[in-house]
Amino acid sequence: MRYRVYVVELSKKVFTENRKFREANPQFNGVLECLYVGMTSKTPQERFIQHRTGYVNKKGHKLSANIVQKYGRYLRPSLYDHINLKSMTRAEALAMEEKLAWDLRRQGYAVWFN
Repeated sequence: MRYRVYVVELSKKVFTENRKFREANPQFNGVLECLYVGMTSKTPQERFIQHRTGYVNKKGHKLSANIVQKYGRYLRPSLYDHINLKSMTRAEALAMEEKLAWDLRRQGYAVWFN
């Protein structure tokens, strides 16, 4: 199975309304955007729709992240398309999700990832 990473731009309201998000991003100065970084076996578009609609799978598990459901605005392919050119295993995608999130934080974005 092929896995991909993706980035969702969040409303900046997340920074003022969500204490955990704010505490995870002490470097954020408000200039750049707030982002969510994730990984999926679906297309980024399909996964974003799942987040926004509060998708629950057949076993009754909610698969959407509350932060994206509430604050997600749109996908930011310019921040992840170059990474998805190479096919990744689940483990590689998980590692890339974390690396991308930390890289974006170092650039000045406020980032949430699992």
